[in-house]
Amino acid sequence: MLRIDDEITIADWELTESFSRSSGPGGQNVNKVETAVELRFEAERSPHLAKPVKKRLKRLAGRRWTNDGAIVIRAEETRSQMRNRELARERLVELIRAALVAPKRRIATRPTLGSQRRRLQAKTARGQVKALRGKVEED
Repeated sequence: MLRIDDEITIADWELTESFSRSSGPGGQNVNKVETAVELRFEAERSPHLAKPVKKRLKRLAGRRWTNDGAIVIRAEETRSQMRNRELARERLVELIRAALVAPKRRIATRPTLGSQRRRLQAKTARGQVKALRGKVEED
């Protein structure tokens, strides 16, 4: 079980971990020990997440979201497999928590009269500058 917040927990069947050899520092240890962790979360099939949360999660996950609706997180920063597992799970929890927060609705506002006037004055001033760039005629 992976605890997201007080109401949401992710069941074990929704998470799949696979291990592979890691790149980076570690000397000969890298060549023989599988420390890299690939955590797969079946987000689309998860009964614990609401539809709007899944939609935001898909947008936040980006390239980590697969065609079959899973999120794949890879962690290979440390030499320890256990620490990489913890890092991958922490990243997943952060991603889901970010998706739980609904964005505020934008309230449409009208531009003030002063801002409209300033904009138009700036446009006319810019137009005058451009008009003065033409050929100079002799009188």
